[in-house]
Amino acid sequence: MRSPTPLLYDELCTRQQQGRKALAVLLDPDNLDEDSLLHLLRLSQAHPVDYFFVGGSLVLSSHQAALIALIKEHSTVPVLLFPSHSLHLDGPADGVLLLSLISGRNPDFLIGQHVVAAPRLRASGLQLLPTGYMLVESGRPTTASYMSGTAPLPHNKPGIAACTALAGEQLGLKLMYLDGGSGAQNPVSAAMIAAVREAVIAPIIVGGGLNTGEKVYAALAAGADVVVVGNHIEAEPEFLAEAVSVVASFNTAATAGAGTQGPASEAAFAS
Repeated sequence: MRSPTPLLYDELCTRQQQGRKALAVLLDPDNLDEDSLLHLLRLSQAHPVDYFFVGGSLVLSSHQAALIALIKEHSTVPVLLFPSHSLHLDGPADGVLLLSLISGRNPDFLIGQHVVAAPRLRASGLQLLPTGYMLVESGRPTTASYMSGTAPLPHNKPGIAACTALAGEQLGLKLMYLDGGSGAQNPVSAAMIAAVREAVIAPIIVGGGLNTGEKVYAALAAGADVVVVGNHIEAEPEFLAEAVSVVASFNTAATAGAGTQGPASEAAFAS
């Protein structure tokens, strides 16, 4: 039996209601070995994160379950699977972002893979977080768009993203995930995040291209509830400290009623 874990969706909603933001680190099993993961886990103890997302567009390696077990052995941070395929559901995680690729029109990633995975998910005991996943054009082709066979949302069309998210929420999806994709050249624009924030009640996750403190802060200020860093952390693990500092500074400013302007935000970028 998996040890009891707080309901992850309820926790996200409580954070949102309180105006508290969160940081997730996306770990790709294809890019990590035991030593590099242990290094990241040590860094996360010094600079606490809120969630680990585990998955990728390929997951060619067979050690995803072992990496998740290693995380659970050395950390109490909740682990959520970030699957791109029904085969990527192994490991002692706490929950799964049950992604429906609502930005595309490929039925396999809207419902097909979900049908295949449904019996395994029911038996898994994982907490299910139904998530509207929206790929956004990021300046270069990404693995996610290629593997899914779908075109990303145009980066300069926030209205399309807002209507897509609204439709997903009306269909019952509980979270919205705006993603530039792995290796994104540019992050999702503040205008698009703000448009989605205005359209839906659901917590919003934003990832892809968040490789500076300024970009992390801009996403949060525009309305993201959770920001996700991945590739840049793998290349430069020390960036974790900056990302954590930005989120903490934003939360402090929000708690103090300071808004998104002023000394607190400027201090977040001082390095």
